[in-house]
Amino acid sequence: MGLAARLAALLAVLTLQAGDPAGVAARGDTFSALTSVARALAPERRLLGLLRRYLRGEEARLRDLTRFYDKVLSLHEDSATPVSNPLLAFTLIKRLQSDWKNVVHSLEASENIRALKDGYEKVEQDLPAFEDLEGAARALMRLQDVYMLSVKGLARGVFQSVTGYAVTDLYSPRRLFSLTGDDCFQVGKVAYDMGDYYHAIPWLEEAVSLFRGSYGEWKTEDEASLEDALDHLAFAYFQVGNISCALSLSREFLLYSPDNKRMARNVLKYEKLLAESPNQAVAEAVIQRPNVPHLQTRDTYEELCQTLGSQPTHYQIPRLYCSYETSSSPYLLLQPVRKEVIHLEPYVVLYHDFVSDTEAQKIRGLAEPWLQRSVVASGEKQLPVEYRISKSAWLKDTVDPVLVTLDHRIASLTGLDVQPPYAEYLQVVNYGIGGHYEPHFDHATSPTSPLYRMNSGNRVATFMIYLSSVEAGGATAFIYGNFSVPVVKNAALFWWNLHKSGKGDGGTLHAGCPVLVGDKWVANKWIHEYGQEFRRPCSASPED
Repeated sequence: MGLAARLAALLAVLTLQAGDPAGVAARGDTFSALTSVARALAPERRLLGLLRRYLRGEEARLRDLTRFYDKVLSLHEDSATPVSNPLLAFTLIKRLQSDWKNVVHSLEASENIRALKDGYEKVEQDLPAFEDLEGAARALMRLQDVYMLSVKGLARGVFQSVTGYAVTDLYSPRRLFSLTGDDCFQVGKVAYDMGDYYHAIPWLEEAVSLFRGSYGEWKTEDEASLEDALDHLAFAYFQVGNISCALSLSREFLLYSPDNKRMARNVLKYEKLLAESPNQAVAEAVIQRPNVPHLQTRDTYEELCQTLGSQPTHYQIPRLYCSYETSSSPYLLLQPVRKEVIHLEPYVVLYHDFVSDTEAQKIRGLAEPWLQRSVVASGEKQLPVEYRISKSAWLKDTVDPVLVTLDHRIASLTGLDVQPPYAEYLQVVNYGIGGHYEPHFDHATSPTSPLYRMNSGNRVATFMIYLSSVEAGGATAFIYGNFSVPVVKNAALFWWNLHKSGKGDGGTLHAGCPVLVGDKWVANKWIHEYGQEFRRPCSASPED
C-alpha cells in the first residue's frame, strides 16, 4: 500500500458514521441547540491530539524507511561495486529474502493506526450522529429559503440576500469560512435523498463547480467526488424534466468514467427522449419550492424575518411611546424599567435591560445541563417537530435565588400572580443551527391541549426574556400584526394571549425567525388565567 493510500485509509477512520439506534437517539439532536454544537469541539480536540501522535509516529517510521531507501539506492548507483563481492552478494540476498519482507510487513504501521482507531472508538459516542449532519444541512436550506440567500454566496462564506437583480449583504463575517465541494455535495444529497430537487440542484451545481476546479486533487477527508456530484445532479435534472441538462451532465460523467455502463444507458435513454420530444431540449423546467402544508402564512412570515426585526413605522404612530415603568410597585420604585410600546393590537411591549448580564449568564448556566429537544403539543402528546428546532429546559424557582428574584420582578411589573399553578416554571430555550419556531400561538387552541393539565386555565400572557444577543436573524415576528421585534439582549417582550373575555387573540400568532448567525437564548414565563381574576378582571365589553 502506497503512502497516499495509507493516508486515505487513516483519515477514512475519522468519517462520522451513524452509530447504533441507542446512540442515535442520544446524539441525533446535536444540531438543535448551539450549546450542543459547541460541546462537539471537545471530542474533536481529542481526535486532533490522537492524530498528532499518529503523525509523529508515522514521521519517525517514514524517516527510517527513507534511510533504508537511500542505503539501497546508493548501492545501485555505485556501479563500481561488483556483485561478485561476497559481502555485497550476501547483503543483496539478505535484503531480498529478509529486509524487504520486514519493511513491507512492518508492524509499526499497523500499531500506529490501531492506536488511532482505539482512541477514535473511545470518543465516538460523544460525536454527532448522521442525523445531526442531516439536521444541519436542512438548517442551511431553511436559512437559504427564509432569508433568500445565494447558495454561491454561502459557499464563499458570505450571507447575501438575492431578490431579482438586487443583492443585499445581510451579515458580514469577520472571517470567511468557505465550503468545499464535498460540503456542498453533502447538503445537496440530503435534499436529493428527500426528493427535494428544488434545494438539491443549486447545492449539487455548486459542488460540481468546486469539484471541477480542484479535479485531480484528492482530499482524504472527502466522501464524494466530481463523478458523484455529476451523477446526482444529472438525475435531479431528469426528475424535474430537464432532459437536456441531464444528458449534458451524464456525457461529462462518461469523460471521467467511460466504463460506467449505468451512465452509458442513461445517456442513450436521454438521447431517445430528446429525439422523441425535441422541444424538451430548449424547455426550461420551472422547479417549484416544496410546499409546507402546516404553514399557511409562509410569505408574510418570511418577509417579516427578512427585515431582521426592523419596524419602519414605529416612530410614525404617536400612540407608541417609551417610558419608565414602576406599575405602582414599591419593588420597582427605586429602579423603574424602561418600557417601549411596540404595538397596540395586539398589545406588545418591550422592557429594556430587564435582566443583567450576570443574571442572564446564571440562568443559561442553570439550564444548560438539562436541555432537551423542544417539543410541541400534538393532541394529547408532546412531539419533536421540524418546524421547531431548539432545546429547552424547565427551571423551578427553588433551583436558585436568582429565579425567585426574577419571579418577583415579573410579578411587580405585570401585576399578575406568577407562582405555580397560576404560571408555569421558567422555560429556557437555546436555538441551534438555523434554530427557529414557525408561526404558532402560545395559548391552547384545542380543549384537549396538555396546557390544561395544570387545571389553571389557558395561557393568558407571555413574558419572554432575551438572555443573549445574536449577530443576525432570530427576530420575533407577529404575523397578523405585520411587525417583528429584533433580539435585544437582556430585554423582555410581553403580550396578552387572550382577550379579557378569555377568547384567544388571533393577532398573537407569532414566530421565532431562524437564527442566521449567533447563539440565541430566551426564557419564557407563561402565565395562566386562574389566579388573575382580580388582577386582570373581565371587561364589560365583549370585544375587549
